[in-house]
Amino acid sequence: MTATKTPTEQTGARTEDAAELITGARERIDALDDRIIGLIQERVAVSAVIQEARIASGGRRVNLAREMEVLAHYRDALGKPGTSFAMTMLELCRGRI
Repeated sequence: MTATKTPTEQTGARTEDAAELITGARERIDALDDRIIGLIQERVAVSAVIQEARIASGGRRVNLAREMEVLAHYRDALGKPGTSFAMTMLELCRGRI
């Protein structure tokens, strides 16, 4: 039998007010994460359309110059961690090469 944790135990907060604030903020983060995942899934689908058109026209599946533009965009907006994030996103969007 598992004991139910109090809001302060669940959040690590020391007061009920802080626990409520943290719980609300976590719910907002969960909603944002769901939206971000949905947007990434949409980006994967759009990238597939581009790759298919490029291949059908005799081009390469991946356009490295374009990927460098995307990496720079994320680096400029988010700093060095943005580059790592963009690399992961591009890997997801490339599909299986």
